[in-house]
Amino acid sequence: MAHWLFKSEPSTWSWDDQVAKGEAGEEWDGVRNYQARNFMREMKKGDTGFFYHSQKERAVAGIVEVIREAHPDSTTDDDRWECVDIKAVKPLETPVTLERIKKEPELADMVLVRNSRLSVQPVTDDEWRIVCRLAGLSD
Repeated sequence: MAHWLFKSEPSTWSWDDQVAKGEAGEEWDGVRNYQARNFMREMKKGDTGFFYHSQKERAVAGIVEVIREAHPDSTTDDDRWECVDIKAVKPLETPVTLERIKKEPELADMVLVRNSRLSVQPVTDDEWRIVCRLAGLSD
């Protein structure tokens, strides 16, 4: 199982919006970056991800699961763009801020730290474990 990070502006699509979709989940649509799209093409059903609020909050807000592998993005007729469907699994009672992540030497190479603009990113097993620990979760 692989781990990922999904970034969203809370004013556009928030953790609460994701939770409201329940077990049906929602397409992670609208991505128009080839690298992010290619990461979604690698995702498998059952992979987990961090749901990250960008802009002012800049924090991991919850954990999501990939429930449908890459398929055409319903928000465009351009067949270059694909997306996955995700569902909310659990909120983080202690959100993990980007500031906190940057203070962890072991997370210095995390894509979020090196390329914070990328909307869909891989997360290594070690990074997953560390961020979960910072959130007060066991991995």
